[in-house]
Amino acid sequence: MITVHHLEDSRSQRVLWLLEELGLDYEITRYARDPKTMLAPDSLRRVHPLGKSPVITDDSHTVAETGHIVDYLVTHHGNGRLAPEPGTPERLAYDYWLHYAEGSAMPPLLLHLVFDTVERKAPLVIRPIARAISANVKKQFIRPQLDLHLDYMENELRQHDWFVGDDFTAADIMMSFPLEAAASRRGLAERCPRLATFLERIHARDAYQRALERGGPYAYA
Repeated sequence: MITVHHLEDSRSQRVLWLLEELGLDYEITRYARDPKTMLAPDSLRRVHPLGKSPVITDDSHTVAETGHIVDYLVTHHGNGRLAPEPGTPERLAYDYWLHYAEGSAMPPLLLHLVFDTVERKAPLVIRPIARAISANVKKQFIRPQLDLHLDYMENELRQHDWFVGDDFTAADIMMSFPLEAAASRRGLAERCPRLATFLERIHARDAYQRALERGGPYAYA
């Protein structure tokens, strides 16, 4: 039996969605964030030493990292679904987007979150300085990088509905979280209408809605 160690408002929502798309049986073990730090609880370390989510257990196997989990589930339980045939140009594109989601799209979004946190939580005596430094870093580096990636992704969807062509794949599931995070921090509707439409389409999928029902509240939806 597959068990998803599910942290609220996290990347693990994508894993629930993939399992629903594949129609697989699974169980959920839930974890709540620390209300002060917003970090995962230490109890997750009993599943994986880093104490991060998502992580799944599948019989005797423990699998961590979202991209690795998605690849594992599609390869071992997908029966050819949600991934192009190996050796095809579509498979090359699929592998690229599967890794791009966390390798390139998420870092500037994470940096934006970190500097937002610096502005909010810096000691009062240095808060004006912290805010000035944060604003400059975001203006000079983070926002230009975000815009670069958003423009790149928007242009990709000029050619087809999904990131690997005309067919929905697990790469689109991987791409959902960075785009949901971008929509919450930068907005998409005016600047990137195709990305906004992409989010509307995935949020309307029956499997996505079932995953929300199983996983509980998810701020990015």
